[in-house]
Amino acid sequence: MSEPLFGLMMDYPLTVTQIMRHAERVYPDGEVVSVTADNPQHRCTYSDVFRRTRQLANVLKTLGATRGDRIATLAWNDYRHLELYYAIQCSGMVCHTINPRLFPEQVQYIVNHAEDQFIFVDKLIFPLVEKLAATFETVKGIVVMTDEANMPETAVDNVHCYETLLAGADEQFDWPELDEQEACALCYTSGTTGNPKGVLYSHRSTVLHALGANSAEGIGFKNRDTILPVVPMFHVNAWAVPYCALMVGSKLVFPGPKMGDGETLANLMNAESVTIALGVPTVWLGLLNHLQESGKTVESLERTVVGGSACPASIMDAFRTQYGVETIHAWGMTEMSPLGTINNPPRGFEAMSEADQAALRVKQGRPAFGVEMKIVDEDDKELPWDGKAFGRLKVRGPWICSAYYKRDDTDAHDADGWFDTGDVSTMDSHGIMQITDRAKDVIKSGGEWISSIDLENVAMSHPDIAEAAVIGVPHEKWAERPLLIVVNKPGKQLSAADVLSHFEGKIAKWWMPDDVQFVDELPHTATGKISKLHLRQQFADYKLPSSAA
Repeated sequence: MSEPLFGLMMDYPLTVTQIMRHAERVYPDGEVVSVTADNPQHRCTYSDVFRRTRQLANVLKTLGATRGDRIATLAWNDYRHLELYYAIQCSGMVCHTINPRLFPEQVQYIVNHAEDQFIFVDKLIFPLVEKLAATFETVKGIVVMTDEANMPETAVDNVHCYETLLAGADEQFDWPELDEQEACALCYTSGTTGNPKGVLYSHRSTVLHALGANSAEGIGFKNRDTILPVVPMFHVNAWAVPYCALMVGSKLVFPGPKMGDGETLANLMNAESVTIALGVPTVWLGLLNHLQESGKTVESLERTVVGGSACPASIMDAFRTQYGVETIHAWGMTEMSPLGTINNPPRGFEAMSEADQAALRVKQGRPAFGVEMKIVDEDDKELPWDGKAFGRLKVRGPWICSAYYKRDDTDAHDADGWFDTGDVSTMDSHGIMQITDRAKDVIKSGGEWISSIDLENVAMSHPDIAEAAVIGVPHEKWAERPLLIVVNKPGKQLSAADVLSHFEGKIAKWWMPDDVQFVDELPHTATGKISKLHLRQQFADYKLPSSAA
């Protein structure tokens, strides 16, 4: 057997530090605009950000943080959070972003499980940390991300002011040489069932993920783009925006604590000429409602990238037809860094009929290069990519977790290393994936599966429905049947018959929801998704009408 011939190429580490050095050297005038609690319109350049990042690295060293330490952030999207990303990660520490919308008990668990040494917290979120401070087992200090004039009064020990610490710090710092396999970031799942699980990203996985996300068939940022990341920086690294944008020198517009406010988002888009924005469907629903009610437009906006949960076709259609904005569907998970697929228009899209284009838009798209996928049945047998068979979706690749942090009690990975996403999907012969449901949300009626997502999309296409969700409820004959839960648009009063008539001819008859219930609002998770868990609890005692056979 002949010996392999190896290439003569440099063994060059893939680290977040390389992104930082490239951005500062090549794009020093790149802009960063932020809304913060102490400044509604803060402006700086990449050069400013990285000068302060070196100061922050010196602050971390002075505080006593060392290589491998987990440093927590509870913060919104702004320039200070960006500085923390790079100062922590390029110092060889782990940037542990925590979702401040989680239940306090979950925040406490996450901080202690990660063994965080320091917490950097936005002024508006400080009351949460202040209340929990005594329960943190390893935290040595808390830094409030504001200036001295806006510091809150507190009786908690070892609380520092971010700007005061930076003011006295050296602007020079010698960044350590890092192994690309070292951990750089930590993010916990939202924990809808059981304790949240930690996903520990490496420098290598983070850089590869950013390169994949920034490809032309990925999200594909350009230097000319102005990016509004509405997806939080505490939610899977803002879908890699803090890395991808700096790779190409895009202008960044951070909405701070106003990320859920449609009026603020519209004003930022128009004032800063935003070309691309990223967020979950509830964000775009809020923006769309504001635009329709105010009569405003968003002339510069070219596309939105939507993920986190299935985006209703009605939202995508409204943005395209009323405002000329294309909505690009993507799919991923915390365990996947998060990019799995993205639904950019394929070759021949323009020649398709309007109906075929609409059917394609709501799918989640092709896997990014670097992500392998397969769908399997209940016996773990691989199913064909024919667009009809659907089963549990499994993935593997260089930016997908191989295990959870300090957890060996899960069965998410099989013997061959494939990660079970918990989603049910189809794959067609062109490699286009469509999520039909979460495995825990799929409705199994008479032995056949009904997609709650498909039913929700039909409901959301009704002009008088603001939000809709479908859950399975017990049935004596069929085991489960779909219950549709609806929020009317303001001023509208639909009946169950009105809603169900809208479904006729759009779905198989046996998929028809057995009843419609109206509520004032739907429960959402900490990441903005509709919480089916809470809906099932809310309707635990619900009984289908006797006419449902």
